Amino acid sequence: MATHREFRFAKVPDGMPTEDCFELVETPMPKPGDGQVLVATHYLSIDPYFRNAMTGATRYGSLKPGMTMIGRGAGVVTESRHPDFAPGDAVQSEFGWRENVVLDGDGLRKLAPDLQPISLSLGIVGQSAATAFVGLYDLAGIKKGDTVVVSAAAGAVGSAVGQIAQIEDCKIVGIAGGPDKCRFVIDELGFDDCIDYKAGPIGPGLAKAAPEGVDIYFDNVGGAILEDVLEHCNDFARIPVCGQISQYNSDEWHGLRNFNLVLNKVLTIRGLRIGAHLPRRDEALEILLGWWREGRLRYRETVSEGFESAPRAFINMLSGGNVGKQVVKVV
Repeated sequence: MATHREFRFAKVPDGMPTEDCFELVETPMPKPGDGQVLVATHYLSIDPYFRNAMTGATRYGSLKPGMTMIGRGAGVVTESRHPDFAPGDAVQSEFGWRENVVLDGDGLRKLAPDLQPISLSLGIVGQSAATAFVGLYDLAGIKKGDTVVVSAAAGAVGSAVGQIAQIEDCKIVGIAGGPDKCRFVIDELGFDDCIDYKAGPIGPGLAKAAPEGVDIYFDNVGGAILEDVLEHCNDFARIPVCGQISQYNSDEWHGLRNFNLVLNKVLTIRGLRIGAHLPRRDEALEILLGWWREGRLRYRETVSEGFESAPRAFINMLSGGNVGKQVVKVV
């Protein structure tokens, strides 16, 4: 009997996940039924929201021990019983951490032949950048001349936020951890400035980088950095809250000591979950593909080799070890 491998969620982590939170198992090779396809996974998307799912704290799906790990993937159809897909088609969807997966047509996206490597469909021409797009246009109402600040600026979503802001002729200031990441977003991605939060409080750096104040803050980390940026927001600033990665491994969530600024400055803070904007996400993906073809989007990936490296890649990403999109190359 033909078999393949998948990772299952083994136990709820206490703080930072460890490799024994996952179990690698061998299972029978799945077979597609009518209206389905069999896809060989080439890349897995490694994302922060997995950590919340481990404690049941996300709308993306709660994990219980014994369940297959969740996550998006990109791969190639190897067998099809679906009229719209043929063997050899590159596709992207929710795969889970599986070497092979059977999918129906719902949510299965056929990739453009010129999109290479196909891992880009998970990052700068995928869900990460679409999240940045929806947050900036639909939640924050970005307009020319805005001063935009983004945390986790060297990550998959943050790097896309900065580049979209540049396309809209905005000033873009990043917040990232360490001089190497700050150099990356300035020298390679073209940000106007970047503040290293590991070097000390960000307030003085933000006052220097954005003396005119902040119009949009795209929040990926929450906690103390969100508090500090609020102090520098202009009246009527817009704040999409995409992630709170600084909080995910903590037993107690950090509240905002200066929440009064939301009233005093008439700020708009909105949660951003891309699953609540699926039609708009699909529109964004087409626009992003066009920008990528025009050479307007740059990217870097942190690639972990081999399916068995997925847990290490996840821990690396949560520890801030990635630059750009963290992916696992399966084949």
